[in-house]
Amino acid sequence: MARLLLTRQVTLPDPVKVERFTRAPDLGPRILFFSGGTALRDASTDLARHTHNSVHLITPFDSGGSSARLRQAFAMPAVGDLRNRLMALADRSLHGNPAVFRLFAFRLPAEGDRAELADTLTALARGRHPLVRAIPDPLRKIVRSHIGAFIDHAGLDKDGGFDPHGASLGNIVLAAGYLQNRRHLDPVIFIFSKLVQVRGVVRPIANTDLHLAVKLADGRIIGGQHRFTGKNGAPPLTARIDDIWLCKSPDDTAPVDLRLRAKVRELITTAELVCYPVGSFYSSVIANLLPSGVGAALAATRCPKVFVPNTGNDPELLGHTLELQVERLLRHLRNDAPEAITPRDVLDFVLVDSKGGRYPGGAPKSLAQRLAGLGIRVLDCPLVSRQSAPYIDERLLNPVLLSLC
Repeated sequence: MARLLLTRQVTLPDPVKVERFTRAPDLGPRILFFSGGTALRDASTDLARHTHNSVHLITPFDSGGSSARLRQAFAMPAVGDLRNRLMALADRSLHGNPAVFRLFAFRLPAEGDRAELADTLTALARGRHPLVRAIPDPLRKIVRSHIGAFIDHAGLDKDGGFDPHGASLGNIVLAAGYLQNRRHLDPVIFIFSKLVQVRGVVRPIANTDLHLAVKLADGRIIGGQHRFTGKNGAPPLTARIDDIWLCKSPDDTAPVDLRLRAKVRELITTAELVCYPVGSFYSSVIANLLPSGVGAALAATRCPKVFVPNTGNDPELLGHTLELQVERLLRHLRNDAPEAITPRDVLDFVLVDSKGGRYPGGAPKSLAQRLAGLGIRVLDCPLVSRQSAPYIDERLLNPVLLSLC
């Protein structure tokens, strides 16, 4: 098999190419995203209309939300963002399994008697709950088995056991599968994907119980993603983030080295387009680039690579201009071998909407000229609609990404 590097002109967006993908999404392109959280949820759902082959590498290092209690109880990676992306890509039509989707999207009440919540989980495991009864066999037996296994591990009847208040059933199923499969996430994600007919590939960037730590411009070090995002009740940052790394726990912020898994490296090297998308800049995008080997794998992947900066407010970007964001992105992408990996190896395009987008410090006119010297082009396209402002409209973003494939 011969490999050729071709150069061609493209139209952004190219309606003919997008229509071809829409008619045959099973043959659609392998667009790979490094992301987490919910920022790409709607874009992922829309993208599934055009391709069933997108790849989503998700950060498992979050330490907030309901999945944080699972991490604390079982010393495991975060699964909330994984569940969120799986749900975004799930087939919700009758061709999929809408009853399974409804169960995985269900959350236990945030308030109420703990014993009653434990009884609800028991009813689910025994097949007595309406959410489980609606699922056809043999899928019902699989779901019941996972919930039953979770109950066995959780110690719900103990004061120090898992607190089920506000817990997502999807997260519970993922946690149970992780514990049943020798603490590996990939097997349960595979089963989960089949249960809800996920139209794409979703994988954690790592299968390790690690956390994030950042250093601020004033010298302070903050451990734990939930402490520096400025969201969900966390105090806003008062100084710029200058560095980020992996650590053992929010209270043990010593840097930890983590190697990229071979199976994830293969997903990267077979991509037809790589996107560093919108989302929390450090805790969602950069976090996925921290394992050593990610930059080298990207440098070896000969396909277009595009950065889509946030157009709305991101508390993590305090003090960051658009130019500084690109600089920080390149620093982490080249970290494996700064002398050998050039900016052009890991980034081709920065996609902006200078008219509709709101960028920290504004969209500098000098950005295109400065990046041109690195071999990187700024693509200025309509991305923000009147309905989506100030955020990016997935109906404008996805046709551009598809056209670059």
